Amino acid sequence: MKIPVVKSWAETAPTLIAVAAGRAPADVVLRGGTWVNVQSRELLERHDIAIAEGRFAYCGPDASHCIGEATQVIEAEGMFMIPGLCDAHMHIESGMLTPAEFARAVIPHGTTSMFTDPHEIANVLGLRGVRLMHDEALLQPVNIFTQMPSCAPSAPGLETTGMEITPEDVAQAMAWPGIVGLGEMMNFPGVVNADPKMLAEIAATQGAGKTVGGHYASPDLGAAFHAYAAGGPADDHEGTGEADAIARVRQGMRSMMRLGSAWYDVESQITAVTEKGLDPRNFILCTDDCHSGTLVNEGHMNRVVRHAIACGCDPLIALQMATVNTATHFGMEREIGSIAPGRRADVVLSSDLRSLPIERVIARGVTVAEGGAITVDCPHLNWPEDVRRTVRLGKRLEAADFRITAPAGAESVTAKVIGVVENQAPTKALRAELCVEDGAVTGDEAADICQIALVERHRGTGKVVNGFVSGFGYRGRMAMASTVAHDSHHMIVVGTSAADMALAANRLGAVGGGITVWRDGEELALVELPVAGLMSDAPAAQVAASADALVRAMADCGCTLNNAYMQHSLLALVVIPELRISDLGLVDVTKFELTTLFEDAE
Repeated sequence: MKIPVVKSWAETAPTLIAVAAGRAPADVVLRGGTWVNVQSRELLERHDIAIAEGRFAYCGPDASHCIGEATQVIEAEGMFMIPGLCDAHMHIESGMLTPAEFARAVIPHGTTSMFTDPHEIANVLGLRGVRLMHDEALLQPVNIFTQMPSCAPSAPGLETTGMEITPEDVAQAMAWPGIVGLGEMMNFPGVVNADPKMLAEIAATQGAGKTVGGHYASPDLGAAFHAYAAGGPADDHEGTGEADAIARVRQGMRSMMRLGSAWYDVESQITAVTEKGLDPRNFILCTDDCHSGTLVNEGHMNRVVRHAIACGCDPLIALQMATVNTATHFGMEREIGSIAPGRRADVVLSSDLRSLPIERVIARGVTVAEGGAITVDCPHLNWPEDVRRTVRLGKRLEAADFRITAPAGAESVTAKVIGVVENQAPTKALRAELCVEDGAVTGDEAADICQIALVERHRGTGKVVNGFVSGFGYRGRMAMASTVAHDSHHMIVVGTSAADMALAANRLGAVGGGITVWRDGEELALVELPVAGLMSDAPAAQVAASADALVRAMADCGCTLNNAYMQHSLLALVVIPELRISDLGLVDVTKFELTTLFEDAE
């Protein structure tokens, strides 16, 4: 499929000049609205905006001289004319959707630019998977820019991915048309210790004049943090408190504050601006991870902006954090992020700056959504058949694969338990005394401790690593399995019944990936994700309906945790403290080393 070409400012300049001077008619004029000027942080009432060849030509008090017989005039009186919203850091795969369907879901919410890091598919399919995401992104009627994934695996020696990303891959990708930088540098110990591979990826990105994404998931703001900043990452979205945000901007990094489906890190950090009075230009809003249910039912970047405002942020400053600040960070402030001459004509019409209803969305000068409904097509790639067959278990799993054998002669054990923290990415490293029955260690429903297993699914080894997790509140005999398992994306199975855990795992092997919930030997819910075991190319509303049924099934099994599915999918994320699981064993992320399941086995 031919990739549409966005004409450059230079190519359209003769037309833009002619329109602004009144010598040629505009294609579209927005008339009489309030211009939300994020460059000067002003609200300019009764202004007009003229658009030609997909770019802004005239922004001023009267565009009557730009109107011709064929000009489409959109009456914007009573409306705020807002720059199209930008998501500075996100993973499309977390929406369980392909780029086309993700775009279809978020366009009606006012998002017209996305900076995406497809490191989920990179872990499964390597550079080829990144290229597929990149190519479908460029087909869309809005701007989807790609950051080349940096860390697959995210923590070498602690996990095994389906494929690896090399410095040579990064250097090659820097020449692709949609690449704007390097994805989040998750291997922060590698940067701190000057790992040659990590520094080579950063150097390739900087040599191409592009932006290096950061990921410093540690509370240590001492020497290690300063060493990481010295390594080159230009931003970070892993902060969870005001001190984190302040430390980053003081070191010349942008603080990206996220509100995703499960991450609520804006309220705790935005006080650096609202109370401490720091310069807001270095603060940016993003989502990081949003599943399809959030996108369909709550929104996307409009949701984040509303939340920032509810946390006390001035509406104009919140909008700057979701538009021009992002564009500036990626060196694209002359291209997107504001309503000003020459920029891509991405604009949102809204009747209220605080509640931010999205009445109309214009991208590249074309109305792409109106009244909450999309009005354009979002083209799909023809995803190769082998990309839909990536779940390889190697054998049919049995309940015995999920048995945790106790040390010889033990009647009880002290086990290390992954503790889920609601609305936060980090986990807690817990300890619990667990009983031994018939030589096997079991969970403790009364203490909210159940079993977790990591099932290898890339190479068909049949390997299962078992452990314990707390925080989901599951009751009865149940299991939940998912092939979305950040970042190596094997299969995570959590449950109270080994038999149900085996059934759930085998079900995902049969359908090619997704998420399933079982209870008492029966399937309660299934979300099929056949593309790399991560995404569906079905419409977002359909996937969201399946995801809603999944949430209800989890609740029926006793789980009331907010966005519990996102928590489930991150239990193998071995770059965020404190305790995780991988295909190699239990991982102590505070030390970046493998650890034993039982304390007395150390």
